[in-house]
Amino acid sequence: MSHSQPLYPNPLQPITLPEPPRVHWVESGQARSARWRSERGSAAPKQVVLANDTLTADSAYRLACAGTGMLWRGDFQNARLLLQAMSRRIDQVPKRKRVKAPTPVSMVEAFHLHRQAQAQRARTLGMVLIEMDAHHHIDLRRAPNVQTACAQAWHLSEVPAQAGLDAAEEHTVVSLRELLGITSAAEWRRVGVEVMALGVAPDNRIYPHYGVFSPVRGEYTGLVASAHLPKPGKGQTSLTAFDIGTGSGVLAAVLIRRGVGHVVATDSEPRALACAEDNFNRLGIQSQVTLLQADLFPPGQAHLIVCNPPWLPARPGSSLERAVYDEGGRMLQEFLAGLRSHLAPGGEGWLILSNLAENLGLRSRSELLTLIDACGLRVISRIDAKAQHPKTQDTTDALHQARSKEVTSLWRLAALKP
Repeated sequence: MSHSQPLYPNPLQPITLPEPPRVHWVESGQARSARWRSERGSAAPKQVVLANDTLTADSAYRLACAGTGMLWRGDFQNARLLLQAMSRRIDQVPKRKRVKAPTPVSMVEAFHLHRQAQAQRARTLGMVLIEMDAHHHIDLRRAPNVQTACAQAWHLSEVPAQAGLDAAEEHTVVSLRELLGITSAAEWRRVGVEVMALGVAPDNRIYPHYGVFSPVRGEYTGLVASAHLPKPGKGQTSLTAFDIGTGSGVLAAVLIRRGVGHVVATDSEPRALACAEDNFNRLGIQSQVTLLQADLFPPGQAHLIVCNPPWLPARPGSSLERAVYDEGGRMLQEFLAGLRSHLAPGGEGWLILSNLAENLGLRSRSELLTLIDACGLRVISRIDAKAQHPKTQDTTDALHQARSKEVTSLWRLAALKP
């Protein structure tokens, strides 16, 4: 077998890293540029103009709709107000400017139209730009200190400095909308999220990191806290469990609180592993949990294997959406396909899954049951919990019909007898 290129790079030759995207603009008659940063993977605006407190919301909205970035040089808090005003213009388009959209013929079509509208909204609001120096300092009036928030969000995804680039002097441009998301995540990380399934305060908080799904929905943690635990194997005094796709580590923590002796928690995302490790240390359970970077299963078998995969089989719009969207339901399919071989005799797999995909017409219940059977598994029982998040009551939401009927289920699965 021959290869036109070597399988491994020559260690004596330097590796050429791709140039990071840059934003270009003209200021005081001089051409300037800075590194573009977007954790959501948004492309750098090709056209950038300077903007300040004299810019009206109507003008800003028109520029943003045309794909023109506005690099802010005014008061920081006024930029926030401008962003809010632009958001209102998106949500409340005057009747004379409304284009009558076709009525969706199905929930699937309504779902895709909703996602398209959300993506367009994000692109439009992402056109208000903020420049920061190499230390994440913003040189604007009334600008907050975002250094800690940015360091927390970006320290696991830093790109090494390019040849000839002085990283100490490199400036960065980000969208204000994304920056506000970073600072909001930093606040969640500071105060934490109370999880009733972990017991009483103050030792019942999970501290989500930026880019890691926050356990603000209590129904799925409540299901794991209440489901009947399988018995340990012969000769074992305590139960060992796997937590597949641990994220913040909340389900592993709930299992430990319930008396599970040891949990092996896996995730493929470095951010999630760092977040879970932080939470295990805060809760004082780090000696009872083993963290592994893995796509799905760790080596070996366990008497309990828990997985809460992304609930919607659709393509994520960014890496930050991977906890919710999974194109084609890959993780669900691969978890079920590999579950039987990793279950110890008499063990159970707990699949935590919302029926929102079924309500939207993205997957049917019969397809799920057929997949479970095809993977050599049977359903022992199912425990349901009605979704309680605010969108279930929001009648203005485009997907309210599906969300109002959302139920989260814990499916207890076992291997079919040969």
